Parts: sequence; structure tokens; C-alpha cells
Amino acid sequence: MVSATIEAAPLSLADPTPDRAEVACCIAGAGPAGAMLALLLARRGVRVALLEMHKDFDREFRGDTVHPSTLEILEQLGLAERIHSLRAGKVFAPIIQAANGTFAPFDLRRLKTKYPYILMVHQKFLLEILTEEACKYPNFQLKMGANITELITESGAVCGMRYSSEDGTHEVRALLTVGADGRFSRVRVLAGLEPIKTSPPMDVLWFRLPRLPEDPDAPGGAFAGIGKGHLVIALDRGDYWQAGYVILKGSYQEVRAEGIEGLREHIVEIVPQLEKHVQSLKDWHQVMLLSVESGRCPQWYKPGLLLIGDAAHVMSPIGGVGINYAVQDAVVAANILTKPLLSGQVPIEHLKEVQSKREWPTRIIQFLQAQAQKGIVANALRSQQMLSVPWYVRAFFRIPYLRDLPARLVAFGPVRVRVEN
Repeated sequence: MVSATIEAAPLSLADPTPDRAEVACCIAGAGPAGAMLALLLARRGVRVALLEMHKDFDREFRGDTVHPSTLEILEQLGLAERIHSLRAGKVFAPIIQAANGTFAPFDLRRLKTKYPYILMVHQKFLLEILTEEACKYPNFQLKMGANITELITESGAVCGMRYSSEDGTHEVRALLTVGADGRFSRVRVLAGLEPIKTSPPMDVLWFRLPRLPEDPDAPGGAFAGIGKGHLVIALDRGDYWQAGYVILKGSYQEVRAEGIEGLREHIVEIVPQLEKHVQSLKDWHQVMLLSVESGRCPQWYKPGLLLIGDAAHVMSPIGGVGINYAVQDAVVAANILTKPLLSGQVPIEHLKEVQSKREWPTRIIQFLQAQAQKGIVANALRSQQMLSVPWYVRAFFRIPYLRDLPARLVAFGPVRVRVEN
């Protein structure tokens, strides 16, 4: 785990005044995209400032799935062993309980990779590992508790950011400003880059369930039940189950009106094996509502500015790919932008190239997520019966080559991304 001293690292990058700094790249948001991009650039000698609005990483994340694509990237950086040293569960092949038996929508164990599983790691630990590694480089600085207030523009180009913190107002001048500050990106709003939003037909209630000696069998690391108006999923977190209860979008108040007892009853109706587990749910403070959104900015850049990760494209939780697409954005951005940043010029064509390489994989996975939401999820939420898996779907997953397509998309996306030396 990262030392607490890193969180308080001062921002004083090569400028004689304490309230102003000059760097090659200033990144807003120390999430997976921002932290990975900062580390990759720092390793290559680029002067980087990473600004994070929160004072630490100890928050409740829902996206804690580290897929094979990200594990391979961490392996390239020499960090895979550290992430595996943490207490974490592994998901190989989630099992869905349907009316006509169990069904595995994908099985990562057949893929040719050193890491044929999804690692369930608290995101805060991943971010701590990435920022701790970046802090080893003198050309990197991390500022926590930095709230972005303004983009600095000159001659029509963004050339840095102003932010406020406990010690006053500051500014960072940069050749390139990167917005990696999540689905509610402040940088995106300030830049006037509006996303096109979709409305998935669902929201998710997240909560923890304890591990018991008589736990339900989940050899693939996760299981789900589908139908009767809801969908229940449970992910192996090692010492507990991270459970999700999928509801129709906008129906949260109706669910709450039935009381916590009603929630427990609905869960058991779909997955009877959880009858003892759900007794741990005593009140609504244990339940977190995730309002599901999906969207994508038509343009991810302006002169001197680039958006990556959720700031550029918000992913649905279907497949749990959000972290991994954010990390891939960062890797592609670092591969393309390192030389321009070191040379002192970042032409807009290079920013266009980042979007060009990352937009089409994003569009493909968002399309597939939308089809799953409109089909499987929507049908489950509207049906009062347990759903059956159609025979032709089961037949598809018996064909050797075709059956591994979903696994490859979940593991790596449409294209495999690697760190270039």
C-alpha cells in the first residue's frame, strides 16, 4: 500500500512562484486513466502534473474489475506481481442461473494469456500502486485535493488549468491538458465538449454479502440469476461477495417503498442459495444506487486539450470493462504523445489520432452493451418468470471458435493494446 506521504506531495514544478507551475502535461483526475497516463509519461521523461480533487483514494468504487488486458499492461510495467499480492478474488467464467439450467456467457480460461481471469481488486489499491510508482520519477508531481476551477486559454488553445486547494488558488501551465476526471468531468464541461448520452433501461443497487461456509457454488468466480423482474449478480471478492441487484431505471423509490425486507425477498426468489446471506442486509445505508449511464463525446480534443477514459466515454457496467478501456486510452495516448511532448509541440493531429485509435473500439463495445441491455437485461426486468437461455444461444457457445469471441471481447476488447518502448 502507498505511504500517506505521497498523498500530500506538493506541486512545485520548476517555477519560482508557489502558486504557478509549468509542465509538459497536466492531467486532471487520478483515476485509472489519469494515473496510468501520468506513470507512462513520467517513465519516458515527460514533466507531468497529476491533479486529483479528492484528498485520498479511499472511496467506495463500483468498478473494481481488472481484466486480462490491464493485467498484461501491468506486467509490461513490472507491476503485475504487486497487484496480485493483494487479497483479491478471480472471475474466470460467471455462471448464470436460468429457468432451463445454468449458462456461462464467457470463459476466460480458454484464452491464450498469462492472466485468464478478471482480478477483483479495490480500485484504490490499483491507483495507489500506479501513483506510488510514478512518484519515483523526479519529473512527476501529484497534488491531492485540487479542484479544477478554470481552463487557461491563449490564442484559441488550452494551455493549462487553475485549481483551488486548502492552501489557496494555483495554476499549472502545460503544453497539453488532459481531462481524465471521470463521468462527471469538470474539464469536459469547461471545454464545452458535450457527450451524446444514451438511456440504458436499468440502474443497479450495489451491496456486500458475507461469505459463509455453505456458500453457493461459483466455480467461475461469479454467479447470477435472471428473471422475475430483476437480475442478481454476485462477484467473488475473496472475503465477501460484491452483489448487484439490477432494477428498471427510475424504479428505485418503488423498490425502497417495499422496504429492506422486500429487497431480501426478491433476491432470494431469484437466487435461493443467498437466503442466509441476505439476512446481513438490515437497512438502506448498506445499499448504494448506481445510476447507469452510457455516452460518448463526438470530439475528444481541442487545441491543447484531450479527454480520455470516462471523461470521453462513459461505459455501461455490462462486462465491467470501464477501467480497462480507460487504461487502454491512457496507453494509446502515451504511445502517440510522448515524442511530441518531449519535442515541445503537440499538434492537434496527434490528438485526433488518439481519438481515432480509441473511438472505434469504444463504439463497438458500447453497441454490444446496448444490445445486451435492450435484450437480456430489459427482458429480465419486464418478465415475472425466470428466463430461459434459447437453444441457439447454447448452440453458439458449443462452436469452438465462436464460443471464445465473447471472452476475447471481455478480456481485451476489439483490439489488444500494449505499451510501446
